[in-house]
Amino acid sequence: MDKIQMVDLKGQYQKIKPEVDAAIQTVIDSTQFINGPAVKQFADNLAKYLGAKHVIPCANGTDALQIAMMALKLKPGDEVIVPAFTYVATAEVIGLLGLTPVMVDVNPQTFLVERKNVEKAITSNTKAIVPVHLYGQSCDMEPILELAKEQGLYVIEDNAQAIGADYTFADGHKAKTGTMGTIGCTSFFPSKNLGCYGDGGALCTNDDALAERIRMVANHGQKKKYYHSVIGCNSRLDTIQAAILGVKLLHLDEYCRARHDAAQYYTQNLLDVKGIEVPFEAGNSTHVFHQYTLKVADGLRDALKKHLEENGIPSMIYYPLPLQEQEAFHFITRTAESLDNAKQLSTQVLSLPMHTELTRETQDYIISTIRQFFE
Repeated sequence: MDKIQMVDLKGQYQKIKPEVDAAIQTVIDSTQFINGPAVKQFADNLAKYLGAKHVIPCANGTDALQIAMMALKLKPGDEVIVPAFTYVATAEVIGLLGLTPVMVDVNPQTFLVERKNVEKAITSNTKAIVPVHLYGQSCDMEPILELAKEQGLYVIEDNAQAIGADYTFADGHKAKTGTMGTIGCTSFFPSKNLGCYGDGGALCTNDDALAERIRMVANHGQKKKYYHSVIGCNSRLDTIQAAILGVKLLHLDEYCRARHDAAQYYTQNLLDVKGIEVPFEAGNSTHVFHQYTLKVADGLRDALKKHLEENGIPSMIYYPLPLQEQEAFHFITRTAESLDNAKQLSTQVLSLPMHTELTRETQDYIISTIRQFFE
């Protein structure tokens, strides 16, 4: 058995090597490395895939979140509600812009923020909500969208980990994660479900005027070259990365199925193991399993991680410290409630290898090693 990887990017590349190599060579031959044709083509194709009117590529997922808040004209003193259990970038950009991150707790089963958490945190200074579709599953968006409409708030979806997932509304209609709020933001970091071979990101919106402003903000605040209407930044997806993403987008649904199949195999074979809790799948969302994350009880998480490592199995803790306990946020954050779930999850979660190239042989070894630990 080959060395076990958390994410096997090399194996994935080998399967699409001729397509990727040809796409890269086309860009090199054209020498249009910035804003070449592949960038617009990828944006158009991703918009069609998502069912969104506009996709605006940018340099990375963190930039996408920052650009979204700049495009919405959020100002210092404005409050933005975020889950306490997420990657730092979600709240980092809020602090960077002089806004106030308001941290709320998450559902301990889904790891996701819910309407009831958000509702408690709203004040007259609240301007936006950032639901994070963590680990590959959609937040319960319908109640959050209803609340946002009632309160006149923007919704900025952090879709860095769930691209390709579908959310089903009460009336039966479906929407892709990232397309339901005011703006959706995603990342194309190499390990993401749709990842490039460097950094990349994108925003999507169904609002024509907002799309134009997002483009301006991402391009030095200019609509016409050298004429700057707003303060912006310089954030763009380079043409080679867009060409790679154009190829990989064609395989995204296949990648989602492979991840889901691998997740089901883990679940079927770990469900009866006392001491761990397998991922919960909500009925109103598909799960694209950016991560397959166990909850480990009785303070045994770190011991299990060490046991796996000793047997050649990598694992990761996403995330070992909730945002409210991060030093960077001590003096700029407001909390509206107890964040006990986020704190507890940070001591329990453990993500297993998850990628499109996982074999049953590898999974059987991982499963048997986990079972051995709990015997």
